[in-house]
Amino acid sequence: MQSVLFIFLLAILILIVFSAWYNSASQKGKRGEKYVHSILTRLPEEYIVLSDLVFRKEKGTTQIDHIVVSKYGVFAIETKNYRGEIYGDDNRKEWTQIIVTKVTYMKKWWKTYTYVTKNNLYNPVKQSVGHALRIQELLHDFPYLKVVPIVVFVGDAELNVNTKHHVVCEDELLSVINIYKTTYLTEDNVQTVLNIIQENNVRDQVNDWQHISNLRAAEKEKKKKIKSGICPKCGGNLIKRSGKYGSFYGCSNYPKCRFTVE
Repeated sequence: MQSVLFIFLLAILILIVFSAWYNSASQKGKRGEKYVHSILTRLPEEYIVLSDLVFRKEKGTTQIDHIVVSKYGVFAIETKNYRGEIYGDDNRKEWTQIIVTKVTYMKKWWKTYTYVTKNNLYNPVKQSVGHALRIQELLHDFPYLKVVPIVVFVGDAELNVNTKHHVVCEDELLSVINIYKTTYLTEDNVQTVLNIIQENNVRDQVNDWQHISNLRAAEKEKKKKIKSGICPKCGGNLIKRSGKYGSFYGCSNYPKCRFTVE
């Protein structure tokens, strides 16, 4: 009897651990990336799809979910697997996710309770634009090549965002890519660009834990500079300014550097 009880409790524990792992942010992200990769494989053969790339930068590393290379340009795609309503714009450091859940309990079947959950996520536009800039740095021999940042949300997400960039749901992704039909590269140049990207990809040298550690170290260094009144982007001085939404600190090298912090 005790052995049966032990097995039963062990099974419950395994189920709880598996559920926590399966529903973790990292696993949800990986499932979203795989799903977007499957969508991108529907593109014609002239588009080359690369997924889960890591590049070194001045401080640490940057990970890009997907890069699509074609004669029409290069597309840097950031994937987000979220549900609920998403609010944000280009300038906010963080966007907001609001999930509204309605629950009816057995004892009070005639009454419905509404629960509202509010979460923050780092502005994915800033991520995607940063990825596009890193790609442009790598492809400096092609200064006129179009590098397009795209953010794609998979899952049951309703987008309420104000942006000048491409922020779309999964069913719009291929349509956005197909907007771009100006030819920038010859077939030989496409292969050259592809080689440069693959040669700089260090994913086989940097695992997820190392990448996260690099991100944390870079964020720590950034906060340290801000606290000292130094712009983490260009090294200028942070000066207190007044704007439409109140006071903030901006870089002394504005407009060349547009870094700001509240």
